[in-house]
Amino acid sequence: MIKTFRDLEVYTESYQLMLIVHEGVKKFPVYERTDLAPQMRRCSKSPPANIAEGWAKRNFEKEFKKHLGTAIGSCNEMEVHIETARDLGYWDKEFCQSLLKRYQNVGGKLNNLRENWKTY
Repeated sequence: MIKTFRDLEVYTESYQLMLIVHEGVKKFPVYERTDLAPQMRRCSKSPPANIAEGWAKRNFEKEFKKHLGTAIGSCNEMEVHIETARDLGYWDKEFCQSLLKRYQNVGGKLNNLRENWKTY
């Protein structure tokens, strides 16, 4: 039974990804710690935060879907940032491939939740 946003698999997965990203950007070069790293930290926080906020407004279809849409957009944005980190040589390809798959999975789950919101 889903009682809170913490019971949603997509929330726990997006939260875990946020923790991984926060740890991973510590390996970036010093000059990226004021550009790409903070952007990735902010962006990685968006999906779990928007899931939580949207959950509070789930009785209002438009508001709930808006927050889930924002979370999906942030997953897409994270894909670009991960590819950037990979192509600039900050993270290895296998690590990036794993993150990309997980963000794509979260985005798909968010889309399913948005489309089937009344069943939750």
